[in-house]
Amino acid sequence: MANRKLFVNLPVRDLNRSMEFFSKLGFAFDPRFTSDTTACMAISGEAFVMLMTEPFFKTLTSREVCNTSTHNEALLVLSCESRAELDRLVKTAIANGGKPSGEAQDHGFMYEWGFFDLDGHGWGTNWFDASSVPK
Repeated sequence: MANRKLFVNLPVRDLNRSMEFFSKLGFAFDPRFTSDTTACMAISGEAFVMLMTEPFFKTLTSREVCNTSTHNEALLVLSCESRAELDRLVKTAIANGGKPSGEAQDHGFMYEWGFFDLDGHGWGTNWFDASSVPK
């Protein structure tokens, strides 16, 4: 399989506010691909989220922008290195204006929880112990 990069494009109402929110969660932005309409948030060396102002996002599609207060457009899931990192990430999101997406779920070998960001995009987080995954 080719070494591919993933770019997820998300519309946001207030780009600066969204950048501040995700910066507090520990994410960095690549200034080479950040402007007054778009910000490139690095998830890893291979995955990026392009936060785009709604007017700019609308130039990329003929479809309506999803109303995230009533509909899910996608569920974006981030892996975490520990349960503690997962809890810290979700609690930091909630403390900075995000909303929880239910309760944390402990499946023994896997732990997951999530939040909705300032624009209502659903973010899940998970941690799992690969040595304990049922066969």
